[in-house]
Amino acid sequence: MGKNQAEEFANGLISFIIKEWLVVTSGVGVILTSLYTKHIPHYSIEELQVLFILFVLFITVKGLQQSGLILKIARNIETGKVIPLKLVATTFFLSMLVTNDIALIVMVPLTISLNINRKAILVILEALAANAGSALTPFGNPQNLFIYWFYNIQPTTFIAKIAPFCLIFMVILFLASLLIKTQTELTETAPQQTHKKAYIYVTLLITVLLTILHVLPVWVGILVVTFALTFDRKALSIDYALLLTFFFFFGIADNLKTMLASDISHSEHIFLLSALASQVMSNVPAALLFAKFTSNWEALLWGVSVGGFGSLFGSLANLIAYKIYITHERSDSTAMFTAKFLILSYTAFFVAIGLYFLLKQLQWL
Repeated sequence: MGKNQAEEFANGLISFIIKEWLVVTSGVGVILTSLYTKHIPHYSIEELQVLFILFVLFITVKGLQQSGLILKIARNIETGKVIPLKLVATTFFLSMLVTNDIALIVMVPLTISLNINRKAILVILEALAANAGSALTPFGNPQNLFIYWFYNIQPTTFIAKIAPFCLIFMVILFLASLLIKTQTELTETAPQQTHKKAYIYVTLLITVLLTILHVLPVWVGILVVTFALTFDRKALSIDYALLLTFFFFFGIADNLKTMLASDISHSEHIFLLSALASQVMSNVPAALLFAKFTSNWEALLWGVSVGGFGSLFGSLANLIAYKIYITHERSDSTAMFTAKFLILSYTAFFVAIGLYFLLKQLQWL
């Protein structure tokens, strides 16, 4: 290998590590914890089923994105009044169906493309809305899907326990968006075309959701893979690094279970520990970790949902919104945007903690 080739390889490796730091660190974490415990991680059938469901869900949502249907729906909010409310509300409800990550991948670029001011505050509210809205459904985000599947919870029970969190923050965020006054001069945009495959992917999405709700067996997800392989291979270009990250986190959680002998059972402990741990390690791995130590899924669900607020690492959705904004929005005030993001997000974090203990005191949880 020549000097130039070595430099190109080194630069490529560094770029990969910077871009995919989460999968790299989680992979290293599995190796280090396995060496320390002298234990090979065990993957349960339930965990493998969660990975498969995430895989087919990602393919389905990717197909919907490429068909133009999601963007067409999003563009309908570009005209008319109360644009901030429509942006935040669309993000909130969209995240319930297509996950908080996908909702922000659609809505943040759309917000940036609009000819309006105060985009920074709108993007921050959208990030909060995505985390709050996605918490309501078992398939709104990866940690919900894991908790729902791991504990074998009934859909109505799951929704009922987390509904106060979602509904109260829905009111708060909607009112906050109404207080934002924007100046708008929308430019003409070409009509968004929808490919006929959109209808097929809507059907497949419904099929996957029925699988998540235990109405259909897990193997039905093979239909999604078969359709993509046969008719739409572009839909297979999903974020495999994210799937691999989940796989590694399952392994880390199993190794940590071996390392930690004590069983944490008190609900307030589980709630606070999972919420605080999410600030550093994100709420997805926090859910994977603490599920190994408790049967109190309600406190864990609240903990990782609240933990999505706060730091940029609290939720991968936060990082998505942040990266998209600072990459595409030409501004010298990145530090100011970061400060605003953290102030508003941590305000929501502490309000949510207070809400949990208030509801516990009133015996509503």
